[in-house]
Formats: sequence, C-alpha cells, structure tokens
Amino acid sequence: MDLEKLKELVEFLETKDFVEVEYENEGVRLRLRRAEAEARINPVPTAQQDMPAPSPFQKTQPEQGEILGEGDYVTVESPIVGTFYRASSPEADPFVGDGDTVEKGQVLCIIEAMKVMNEIESEVKGRVKSVLVENGQPVGYGDPLFIIELS
Repeated sequence: MDLEKLKELVEFLETKDFVEVEYENEGVRLRLRRAEAEARINPVPTAQQDMPAPSPFQKTQPEQGEILGEGDYVTVESPIVGTFYRASSPEADPFVGDGDTVEKGQVLCIIEAMKVMNEIESEVKGRVKSVLVENGQPVGYGDPLFIIELS
C-alpha cells in the first residue's frame, strides 16, 4: 500500500464519525476500529456542570435511636475525594476533637487530593459531637466527617 494513500485514508477518517472501516486494495486489507463513537458524539452533560459547588455541611437530625443530646446538628461531609488528616503535620495537635467548640471559619481538617492540601473550614458555630473519620483514612465525596451541634 502506498504511504500517501494511507495518509489520505487516515485524514479522511479523522473527519468522520465511523466506528469501523474496512479497506482493501491490491491484496492489502486494512481494518480500522474506533472506540465507541456514541460517547464521543453525544456527550451527556453532568448535573455538576449546572450546579454550584456543594457545601460540605448538611443539617441533620440524629438517627432514630441515636442519643446525641438536645439541639440541631450538622453533618460535615467531604466535598472532595482524598485523604483525611486531623492535623497539619504528624507532630501537630489535631485541629478539633470530640467536645471542642468551633467557630465559623475555623479549620476542622485537611483533605489531601492530588498532592494539594485542602483545608475544610466550619461554616457554623457549635460543638464537635463526633469525629467520624480516622487520621490518614481515604474519604470519598459526600462521606460524613464530623457531627457538630449548633450553638
């Protein structure tokens, strides 16, 4: 097969939406197959493209039978996938622990994602009822991290 003809064929195929093409000429048979073109041609928009970034805080009531005391609570959820750290370094004290009072804007933890340390700050004033994740544990999007009683 002539290199020029092959080059023309490749250029032609790049402009088309074929999934599979067979070409035969002078005893040379060429079969080209692309990955599923439907996914490339008709991308489905995600809901995340149209929505603002979610807050890691979700107002909750205790589960039935769970004894947490009186008041309203928020569950702090992970806004990203990464590794949960309770302190800024292995030698440092944890940012917060069970029973600690927190102010709005206070750092609760760090989640490392792709070598970037993301500080998760409190959006409420209250008292930490429970730290739900162990230091160094991987967390997923939406995983509960803390329960904070509002004050």
